[in-house]
Amino acid sequence: MSLEDALAELRAAIEPGRAEQMAAYHKQTRAVLGIPNPALNDITKGWRQSMTVADRVALADALWQTDIFEGRIAAAKLLTQARIRPDDAAWRLIASWVPDFDSWAIADHACMAGQKRLTADPARLDEVESWTTSPHMWTRRAALVMTLPWTKQNNPKPEDLAARDRILGWAAGYVTDPDWFIQKAVAWWIRDLSKHDAPRARAFVDAHGPQMKPFAAKEAARLLP
Repeated sequence: MSLEDALAELRAAIEPGRAEQMAAYHKQTRAVLGIPNPALNDITKGWRQSMTVADRVALADALWQTDIFEGRIAAAKLLTQARIRPDDAAWRLIASWVPDFDSWAIADHACMAGQKRLTADPARLDEVESWTTSPHMWTRRAALVMTLPWTKQNNPKPEDLAARDRILGWAAGYVTDPDWFIQKAVAWWIRDLSKHDAPRARAFVDAHGPQMKPFAAKEAARLLP
């Protein structure tokens, strides 16, 4: 599928009057078409089912480069799938997007695609660790959002526990960061962890909660007994 055909399909799903509301809600200065998320899901699902991995990566790259709000979200949805083989090109493309993040909605969709590629090959955590010291806030945040799958395992293997502790170390390095989005990401990680590993979540809150913003410390501990 060409980029022109993909954009035509996206534009056919525009809901009149929606673009202005979305642009205001998501604080966008880039072009916003006004496409509901369910429609984007249906469109990108069809693309995933009908295209080769190589073609999906190529289209995702082209859609991202349009810098259209829904184009970037569609690019991420094209690559959000547990099984992509081979997936090196998909991972490299997703990782290349991280320095462009400037919006939570776009970042979170791209991070969902990245989560699948990290769980497929946890060795990629080495690269993600380098993001934790980036001067770019959204890159630092992506290191936590993209590793959320390690909060969710009920019966983690030893290597998963090691990764969990490693990422908790990254989160500990963020607790004095004053940025709201970073504080929220730490709270998100610990809150999700508390559902599956309350002892580790409690230990983190006890050790680092006093250094966190009050709202973040409260959210991190919200589900703890």
